[in-house]
Amino acid sequence: MAERLQKVLAGLGLGSRRSIEEWIREGRVTVNGQVAELGLRIGPEDRVLLDGRPIAIDSALQQGAAALPVVLGYHKPVGEVTTRQDPQGRPTVFDRLPPPPQGRWIVVGRLDVNTSGLLLFTTDGDLAHRLMHPSSEVEREYLVRVRSHPTAAALARLREGVQLEDGWARFDRLEAEQASDGHAWYRCILHEGRNREVRRLWSAVGHEVSRLMRLRYGPVRLPDDLRPGQARVLPDALVAQLQGE
Repeated sequence: MAERLQKVLAGLGLGSRRSIEEWIREGRVTVNGQVAELGLRIGPEDRVLLDGRPIAIDSALQQGAAALPVVLGYHKPVGEVTTRQDPQGRPTVFDRLPPPPQGRWIVVGRLDVNTSGLLLFTTDGDLAHRLMHPSSEVEREYLVRVRSHPTAAALARLREGVQLEDGWARFDRLEAEQASDGHAWYRCILHEGRNREVRRLWSAVGHEVSRLMRLRYGPVRLPDDLRPGQARVLPDALVAQLQGE
């Protein structure tokens, strides 16, 4: 069965459907020696090149329109960076992932080097783009430890909103977990993924984050038995929920 060109290339993990559509407009994709156009449908017999390099499209076509994408859950430890390569030679989140069934793994969002917890990967560029796009408003849940004990006024500001350098931000939900002499733990939920947003929100009310772990991304929770550095393919039921986000 023929499928739209941009859908097939996104299904191979080459990029989001939006970015691939831009590549097609720029003339970077050819089909059977001709510059491709948006909306073109291709089948197994077609020869597709991206920037002059042949693309194996059979696996994406064989999946069919109803097939679910592959999504991987990974427990990121502190110290790994969310890039494929690091100029400083630090370990990356891609180092310990299993080989993808096709294409390449695309990370859904990012966690900074000092943050641990749940990271999602998929081979479906369109799904990755949709889950990260601000319009999707996918919830992220974190467990955070801050230095000293926030006042009621500081917590109220975090719930109502504070002005950051890139705009207004707030926590959708903020719940106290436990406290010690010099630290307090909170469970924080927000529906966007701006760079270091959790840390910057707390800093805006005068508190440094000393530990940060992501517990949930949309409907996917970090499994209790998934150890740091381990990855696991998500069950179809969870992937279907992600597609509905």
